Amino acid sequence: MVMKRLTLAALATALLAGALAAQEQRLASLGDFRLESGQVIRDCKLGYRTLGTLNPARSNAILFPTWFTGTTESLLSEVGSGKLVDSSAYYVVLIDALGDGVSSSPSNSPEQPRMRFPRFTIRDMVNAEHALATQVLHLDHVRAVMGISMGGMQTFQWMVSYPEFMDKAVPIVGSPRLTSYDLLLWTAEERAIETDPAWRGGEYASVPAPGMRTVADIHQLALTTPHYVAAHTTREAFSAFLSKTEQDAMKSFDANNWIRQLQAMMANDVSAPFGGSMEKAAAAVRAKVLPVVAVQDHMVNPGPAMSFARLLGVPAVELDSDCGHLSFGCEEPHLAAIIAAFLER
Repeated sequence: MVMKRLTLAALATALLAGALAAQEQRLASLGDFRLESGQVIRDCKLGYRTLGTLNPARSNAILFPTWFTGTTESLLSEVGSGKLVDSSAYYVVLIDALGDGVSSSPSNSPEQPRMRFPRFTIRDMVNAEHALATQVLHLDHVRAVMGISMGGMQTFQWMVSYPEFMDKAVPIVGSPRLTSYDLLLWTAEERAIETDPAWRGGEYASVPAPGMRTVADIHQLALTTPHYVAAHTTREAFSAFLSKTEQDAMKSFDANNWIRQLQAMMANDVSAPFGGSMEKAAAAVRAKVLPVVAVQDHMVNPGPAMSFARLLGVPAVELDSDCGHLSFGCEEPHLAAIIAAFLER
């Protein structure tokens, strides 16, 4: 009996070690990666983590790229039992999007540092992720692609760039093309950095603090809703709230990376290869799609995603919470159940 207990304990330890190893940050080398502009990212690397087990039929993989300023480490909280995707049922591949500071970015490129790092698009992100999936992970088809915010934008792009590659797609608070209001937000953030003298055209010696503080303030204005901020932060707590918000922005993400990912989102338009026709872009989609929007989203306007859903002839899941853009997290148990049922069908 003691030996059996020891054996079971050893097995449990080994399984835990294996699971943790699978979650570890990995870097895939894609070589010199050509962008749709014709420019090249030298010695391009893409970060990723895997969770769960690929089944013998290799039919349960789900690709999950990162949101704006996010990394796969931050995505780990969205994977597991009761979360947005369950790694006990699926082989989940979390992918660091270009420019996130883990994958090739202005902040970490030895050959193309800072603003010498070429502009890239959401389509470039997706093309790099396709190369990772096919050339490194040797997947020729996946169960689904899903993503949140900028990850949702990538999901829309996956749907039209590689329509036969997935069975299903779940774009969450993303957009197939930004509205003028979205562009106003992101332009304000970009200008806040670029007009800070400390930025020095990207050649700053230390964090351009004034610009990044302003960026953090603008970002918070759009992240949730006025009601949410007023309900969760009293006037007395405002100074502490603002200080933490600004410090987090300055510590968590490089200013040049911020600009390049902003520019990718601002250029985002899945209809571009179809002469600007969203109808033609929607007609190219082959996957079954579950669009998720936040009705009170001030950061990524839900209108384009809802319009695209109508073109696809599918209902959008509408989250109506004063959490705004963060509604996917505030309503996670409800949303997780909907996504689980959709993936199983």
